[in-house]
Amino acid sequence: MSDRAGTRAIESDLINVDDLIAAYYELTPDVSIPEQRVVFGTSGHRGSSLRTGFNETHILAITQAIVEYRAQHGLTGPLFLGADTHALSAPALATALRVLVAAGIRVLIDTHDEAVPTPALSLAIIDYNRTRTGAERADGIIVTPSHNPPADGGFKYNPEHGGPADSDATNWIADRANELIAAGLEGVQSVAEINPAEPPALVERYDFRGAYVEALAEIINFDAIRDAGIRIGADPLGGASVTYWQAIADRYRIDLTVVNPEVDPRWAFMTLDWDGKIRMDPSSANAMASVLEHRADYDILTGNDADSDRHGIVTPDAGLMNPNHFLAVSIDYLFSTRTNWRADARVGKTLVSSSMIDRVTARIGRELWEVPVGFKWFVPGLIDGSVGFGGEESAGASFLRFDGSVWTTDKDGILLALLASEIRAVTGKSPSELYRALTEEFGDPAYERVDAPATPAQKAALGKLDPAAVTATELAGETIIAALSHAPGNDAALGGLKVVTQNAWFAARPSGTEDVYKIYAESFLGAEHLARVQEEARAIVAAALDNA
Repeated sequence: MSDRAGTRAIESDLINVDDLIAAYYELTPDVSIPEQRVVFGTSGHRGSSLRTGFNETHILAITQAIVEYRAQHGLTGPLFLGADTHALSAPALATALRVLVAAGIRVLIDTHDEAVPTPALSLAIIDYNRTRTGAERADGIIVTPSHNPPADGGFKYNPEHGGPADSDATNWIADRANELIAAGLEGVQSVAEINPAEPPALVERYDFRGAYVEALAEIINFDAIRDAGIRIGADPLGGASVTYWQAIADRYRIDLTVVNPEVDPRWAFMTLDWDGKIRMDPSSANAMASVLEHRADYDILTGNDADSDRHGIVTPDAGLMNPNHFLAVSIDYLFSTRTNWRADARVGKTLVSSSMIDRVTARIGRELWEVPVGFKWFVPGLIDGSVGFGGEESAGASFLRFDGSVWTTDKDGILLALLASEIRAVTGKSPSELYRALTEEFGDPAYERVDAPATPAQKAALGKLDPAAVTATELAGETIIAALSHAPGNDAALGGLKVVTQNAWFAARPSGTEDVYKIYAESFLGAEHLARVQEEARAIVAAALDNA
């Protein structure tokens, strides 16, 4: 923990935007260096131009690979293209557009020439494809590194289902992109710079904001929010939701104030995260410190990250809620109020989310669907209505419309922030008050994620670990009842290990960007027991790696 965590950024913390963009165009990656290769994690390719991890060469190659991927799958429909407010996003969008136009692809960009939230792009794809089949269907690219620091860029492909591409697609795209880079971009086709004032006929305009805001009436009870007079504060944290929040307030006539409408690619107004970096993470109390100063001014105060796929919920009585807590409350509330959802609609959660969700799900009589980390796993269930709600411990979730049809197949931080206000309006209690009631019913779990050092070889071994390598029979004084390397919900590999007892669990998985592995742990027996779980988890993982 940095001693400056939670304090406001100073000049020395800020990026030089000109240097960052210059490096985007001037530096050329060498794919023989692992850090400079195209790598798709759970949310696309990410990196900084200053470290030759996100440069024009990368975007030319990735976009060409997507063009070829579309052709292989016979996709001839339009492609929705949007970007967030990171400094590298606009240059990358312009680069991608040059390749897409050269390939003869019809591209839909924002009517207002403004940033596009990830959920707005997902919704656009889904709504376009409702009445179309086969080759006519649309897909999309969103240029964003999500909540990452200002020096980073990100690039994500969302196929016809509107959500994150699956591993088969991203592995093919990454491999092909690296081949193109290694060949000096031979095979990449692009047009000259496109004049935004006079774009070619293939480039059309689409009102992402208007379509998204209008459709919200199909999933959020604005009448209840308005009638209850809920005072809402929304902080976009300098991200893509900045104009969306005011549009929502105007359209639905609710008492909503945009707390900070400033957009700055340096994010000079932010407070520093736990490690002293600027990071637009609405689930971090340190990153949200300036927002929390206003907690007493509103019934519900919210934050979003740069592409608005994550949410932070602040209440006057509790401050910033742990994302796990809000997910549990949301599930309890939604499955009691959305009466037109399928009777067999399941609750989707990732294996590193709180077991409070398990207990709530059992009480409401629904089936729990546990999947590995990554929102992509929820996509099929959200599309056919067999999953009513899908959520991740990292403050990302989406759920179905009132009629049980799909909303977005990517995370929607704006939606979850609005849900907090609906919950407050309908129940008369804050989400944090409702969570305290859940703890009285089920117990009060202690939850934490920590990192532990790991070599690249250890990380690779952990990602392929067989539960049989776990020889321990107890964890923090309790009998181990399960050791998992595959998710119970879909039998997909976890890329790590989860160990479960009656009242506690831990999960270990390698970091995709650092030489550490992440230990998620929870105990319903309190903080001291959680500390024991964490300590013994390190020993169990180390022994399992030795056995493997």
